[in-house]
Formats: sequence, C-alpha cells, structure tokens
Amino acid sequence: MTHKLAFKYVLPLAFVLVAQTGYAQAPTPTPPGAKAPAKPAPTVKPAPAPVDPALPKGVVPPAGYVIGPEDLLHIFFWREKELSTEAMVRPDGKISVPLLNDVEAAGLTPEELRDRLMTQAQRLVEDANVTVIVRQINSRRVYITGQVGRAGPYPLTGPMTVLQLIAVAGGLLEYADAEAIVILRNEKGVPSNFRFNYKEVIRQKNLKQNIELRPGDTVVVP
Repeated sequence: MTHKLAFKYVLPLAFVLVAQTGYAQAPTPTPPGAKAPAKPAPTVKPAPAPVDPALPKGVVPPAGYVIGPEDLLHIFFWREKELSTEAMVRPDGKISVPLLNDVEAAGLTPEELRDRLMTQAQRLVEDANVTVIVRQINSRRVYITGQVGRAGPYPLTGPMTVLQLIAVAGGLLEYADAEAIVILRNEKGVPSNFRFNYKEVIRQKNLKQNIELRPGDTVVVP
C-alpha cells in the first residue's frame, strides 16, 4: 500500500518539476496530415547600385581643389541626356550647359557646382540629379623659367616642392646661379617671394626653404 501511495504522489510531482524547469521537454509532434512549420527565409543583402557606363572616368582632385579656367568637366544629369555635357571652363570662369546657358564654375568645388546646377535645373527638371566629374585639371599650374633644361608651365596635380619641380624641368643648366633661385607668389593680389639655395638643400641644409609650391607660383632660376 505504501509503494502505491508513493507512486501516486511522486510521479505527478515529477511532471510538475519538468514543466517548471524546461528539462526533458520533447518536441511537439506534427499531427498527421498537417504541414510542418515553414523555415524563416534567409536574409538577402540588397545588391549594390549598378555603375552607369555612361559616366566617364575622372581624376581625383587634390585636397582643397576648386575649379579654375581650362579645367575639363563632365556634367551628367541622370535620365536627362539633353542637359548632360562635357565642358571646358572658359577664361571668364563659366561653362556652357545645354538649356541652362552659362553657369559660373570657377572658384567652386565640384560639390558646390553640383548644388548650383541642381538649383538652376529645377525650372526645367523636377528632382534633378547631377554628377560633376573632373576630367582634367589644367588650372593648377606652376611655372619655372631661366637656366633649367625645360622651362615652362607644369601641372600641379598633387604636392610638389621646389626641388621636385627643378627635377621635372630637367635640372639646372651649367651656368645657373644655384644659390640665388627665387619663388614668386601672388595670393589675392599680394605679391611675395622666397629664396631657394639649391646647393644647401642638396646638402641637407636649411631644408625649410624647399617649400611646397602653390598654383600660380613661378620659380626663377637666374
């Protein structure tokens, strides 16, 4: 009799403990004829936006770049081919864009020109989407004249020092005054000049005079 009572009370208690702790829970069987629950669909990452083959390749402008005369730009209006064009910045700083006529570009960054084009195109196109691509940078130039192998203008597409420009220009000629080279600079109408002693620099002396050139600088080698 005692064993029967123990079995009567202990067995239900065991079921209560299993229900509370979660142990020994068997999976719920699928009833006959019923469909098994569907598995969640795997997460699919969105495909990247396609690259428009109509966009030409451009150059990477240097830090602080602003558009200037003779720079070549590609103006691309998404889905508006009649407005898209390739334009050279004129000496007056403007570019010609179909249906928009003349647009001031010089002195602006590519992003600023993009905003200006979008604003002016609103009267013709709703929700205009514009891309400005810099194809060639011709406005950033430095000049070297005098006793060097190849005097003339040189594009300034990245950092360049006086010594590097002299090397690009073919080096100093035999009778050059290497100790009296001058860099002429004009910023916002204010002229300035810097001395450069070639012999000191190549001997690793007074290296501060080997300054980084800026657009419009002229190096004079007497």
